[in-house]
Amino acid sequence: MQGTSPRLWADLAALLKGRTYTDLTHAFHPGQPRFAAFPDETREALFDMEKGDGFTAHRYSIVGQWGTHVDPPSHFIRGGLTLDNIPVEQMLLPLVVIDISQRVDADPDATPTLADVQGWEARNGDIPEGSFVALRTGWSRRWPDPEAMANKDAAGISHTPGWSHEVLKYLIETRHVSAVGHEQTDTDPGIATSRQDFSLETYVLAQGKWQIELLANLDGVPEAGAIIIATWAKPLGGSGFPARVFAIH
Repeated sequence: MQGTSPRLWADLAALLKGRTYTDLTHAFHPGQPRFAAFPDETREALFDMEKGDGFTAHRYSIVGQWGTHVDPPSHFIRGGLTLDNIPVEQMLLPLVVIDISQRVDADPDATPTLADVQGWEARNGDIPEGSFVALRTGWSRRWPDPEAMANKDAAGISHTPGWSHEVLKYLIETRHVSAVGHEQTDTDPGIATSRQDFSLETYVLAQGKWQIELLANLDGVPEAGAIIIATWAKPLGGSGFPARVFAIH
């Protein structure tokens, strides 16, 4: 093992030389956009060098689904896979970006269609098995304004983009992807979540897949050819946690 380690690093360093790294993660903080039923973050400096302590240490009180975060199957599915049981092999995946941002600019309720996926495949080939598919909507430009992210009308109905069942079914059951992600707060479009309909998120997690919500900077990565690295803490039995996600391209 010791004899092969330098070669492995040299091979990897050569592969990564000159590549671009794009952070796909929002920095989380109190007051940020969040699911309406969740409490806000509280943060306390238990020790503070600015107050004369020898070091600084904070206590964070957050719900697991906070900021850019991972949802494992156990978030919605009884007995589903928990965070600590998602294999690390799934934390580095081919990245596929489906871009509907121009359509969302004209219609905030827009969702992807099979034609969007077929167009991607016509340009790039079949979506790789085991990949991570991100939905680019441009919605992350509204971060960190809670009202802009929710985009509610006078009746309190949220108008935000989301996934569609036909696309998720194709990605999961035909292309056998490992995970999906998106820029908005929820998997389901706002007109669905406003009536407490989370059927698309339930579908994804019921298939044993995981997802990343509230991705950032998808406009900085190509639609094909990148890899994504998604990492998070390892709470025993965890049902969700803030994630650090980035792409190399």
